[in-house]
Amino acid sequence: IRLATENEQYLSELSDQAGRFKEMRIVEFIFLLSEKWHLNQLARYQAVELLERFMIKQVEQICKSSRENIKGRGSSWNSLKDEIHNTFVLRLVSCIQIASKLSLHYNIVNSDTALKFLQSLKYSYTKQELLESELAVLKTLHFQINTSTPLAYVELLLEILGHNSCLLPAKPLHQMCMELLDFSYLTRDAIYNTLLEIAIENSTPSKLQIAKFLTVKEDFMLLAVGIISTSVFILNPGDWKQVVEHLNCITGITSQSILEFSYALLKHIIGCTTP
Repeated sequence: IRLATENEQYLSELSDQAGRFKEMRIVEFIFLLSEKWHLNQLARYQAVELLERFMIKQVEQICKSSRENIKGRGSSWNSLKDEIHNTFVLRLVSCIQIASKLSLHYNIVNSDTALKFLQSLKYSYTKQELLESELAVLKTLHFQINTSTPLAYVELLLEILGHNSCLLPAKPLHQMCMELLDFSYLTRDAIYNTLLEIAIENSTPSKLQIAKFLTVKEDFMLLAVGIISTSVFILNPGDWKQVVEHLNCITGITSQSILEFSYALLKHIIGCTTP
């Protein structure tokens, strides 16, 4: 109930810019860096979500400041874009550092490790600048950093399915869900573009339809049930219908919506594996 309420509140307050900083190259960068630093899966998802939330707030604040100061100082949008561009990798690393600290006792990415990586990319930041960057992220997000990721939704729903005697092989199913969750982050736009085409029965959606579909793209509960449904279909197709019915009862998401998400996800999995 808490996660469902949190998800609904997030969707009700959704920014028009939501998802802009979850493009494949950014997500892949975070995943590879998290793997390099031996972080667990929770940390990589938290880093993606932290960066997304921070960048949206930063852009909104800069735009607001630009509008207020345009007459006084003549600030140009180009200079503001340069500011965002020039500090982007630093902010990304800061978000991974913060996420690593939220992962309980797991490997924390300290300043020395982060600086060494940044220096390998020819950046000349100091340890003080790195600390200031972390603080900038925290302040911009008002220190509200321990929010749920889609992983929490997936794992909780798996627990409920197990409690409801949905007898499935737990470890292989969990592992498949993790792999599909990674895949869905990396191919996010392609999957949701297919889902939108299914919803409107048209391959060329209007700007209004794309805007209205944003809440679907950002719905963590829908993503979680879609991941679980697809994982079951791959591993135990004979149990798929029963699991979809259970997920419908637990979350209220219709069986048709779950089916459509699974279809969109499977379509791109097959597309990526077909030579």
